[in-house]
Amino acid sequence: MALAENLIQRVNIGDSLTRATAARPGQLAVVDGDRRWTYSGFNKRVNRVAHGLAGLGYTRGDALGLASGNSAEFLAVYYACAKLGVVCVPINLSWRPEEAAYVLGHSQARGLVVESQLVGLMTDAVAKVSDVADVVVAPGTGAEYRTEPAGRRWTTLDELAADRDAEPEFLVADRDPLSYLYTSGTTSFPKGVVGSHLAIYLESMSSALDSGWNRTDRFAAMMPMFHTAQLNAFCTPAVLVGATVHVLRGFDPVALLELIERERITQVFGLPMMYRAMLDHPSFAERDLSSLRRCVYAMAPMPDALIRACLDGFGCEFALLFGQTEMSPVTTLFRPEHQLSHIGAVGTPITGVQVAIMDPDGELLPPGQQGEIVYRGPSTMSGYLSNPEATREAFAHGWFHSGDIGHFGEDGVLWFADRYKDVIKTGGENVASIEVEKAVYAAEPRVAEVVVVGLPHERWSEAITAVVVPKPGETLDGAELITLLKDRLDGYKVPKSVIITDELPRTSTGKIQKNVVRERYQAHYTS
Repeated sequence: MALAENLIQRVNIGDSLTRATAARPGQLAVVDGDRRWTYSGFNKRVNRVAHGLAGLGYTRGDALGLASGNSAEFLAVYYACAKLGVVCVPINLSWRPEEAAYVLGHSQARGLVVESQLVGLMTDAVAKVSDVADVVVAPGTGAEYRTEPAGRRWTTLDELAADRDAEPEFLVADRDPLSYLYTSGTTSFPKGVVGSHLAIYLESMSSALDSGWNRTDRFAAMMPMFHTAQLNAFCTPAVLVGATVHVLRGFDPVALLELIERERITQVFGLPMMYRAMLDHPSFAERDLSSLRRCVYAMAPMPDALIRACLDGFGCEFALLFGQTEMSPVTTLFRPEHQLSHIGAVGTPITGVQVAIMDPDGELLPPGQQGEIVYRGPSTMSGYLSNPEATREAFAHGWFHSGDIGHFGEDGVLWFADRYKDVIKTGGENVASIEVEKAVYAAEPRVAEVVVVGLPHERWSEAITAVVVPKPGETLDGAELITLLKDRLDGYKVPKSVIITDELPRTSTGKIQKNVVRERYQAHYTS
């Protein structure tokens, strides 16, 4: 395809910024602390970064790691990569150095953009991956980072940004990868989800359409941008419609409440526990939250009491997003009109996504029957990076297999029941239960058996919980075991509680029944 034809016809996330700028150059685009950019100013910044990366030799299909907290720089690098056809590889800041190194190596990242305060944390990871030739510090002055390892170029984002702010024009195909987003599975190392420009662009359009977002909206971006939910379910749709993104480094109830009041925020995305924390803050009743149009939550449906308190307290619509990284990520929306009539459901399909229930033989099931939730639609991932076997398994029978169990009601509302794969979703992170189980065995030789499950928790949605059986004649101390695990696991992977028992439930073939364990201890954190 000729470049001219490509520029006219293509679907590219970078073009969504270009076109929003052309339509509304003076509209406020990004606010990060005291820094405020219009669409025109932010687009020029993105273009300079893109030209700078091109000057270093980055071209279509190259991969670039991005280790940054929420910032204008994160968004600038993401959109610059999109305009070049470079694949952005966000680094989860909770990963250990070996996990970050695995992702950099597996994605064949040529370089890494790293936020200045994270340089120390990323040094060990970079040292393990010889193919990482460039380290770009954002923003930084550069002087303090000149102790570079031999063979690597170190610079800063400010130095990298070229003087040219004209639109970069490079050939990028619709199905070219925009990002490799690594998601935890049932093994300790994550899988790379290949998300194309077309998939993420169409998901952004669907999210904006079904949520009614427009250029008058002002979004609070406090969830991690290295996660698909904040990045692709909120930031990219916001830019697509020409809205304003207000960047927060993380969640703080006072800071968020103050931002809503000061900037007249209309859209908030957070976890149920975050809304609970704001409701419980002593200053909540005095706050002017009248600008809010919708609060969105994720991870799990809210309990009856909490959703009622939120609707009364915030005085706006509430909605739940359901999906996964492989679907870019939204598949269903638990809409405002269903919040009280279908408590515990996960909603109805968003525009462009087909949802069905399938049995183990690949047959689709009617409403009321439970099976695996499967998807079709152009927002589906291209596949798992360098893992054709996992891709074939995920795409069996011509549908994407979610690994989740659920059923449709007669009215078309989807209900989620459980997960085929025992991945625990805790506080916005995915944790493979088998990884924690291995760590327990390694840390404590007196453990005969362990099963790790996620149990309902008001703050964490699911709290990682280890149920252990001591070896005969041995005794175990739960608090002691948790202390030992803190030296072996990232903080968010450490169990919140250890339950000691004499035996674990099993099938007739001897397999531990995790579903029975979950049912048995369902009320552990509420009793």
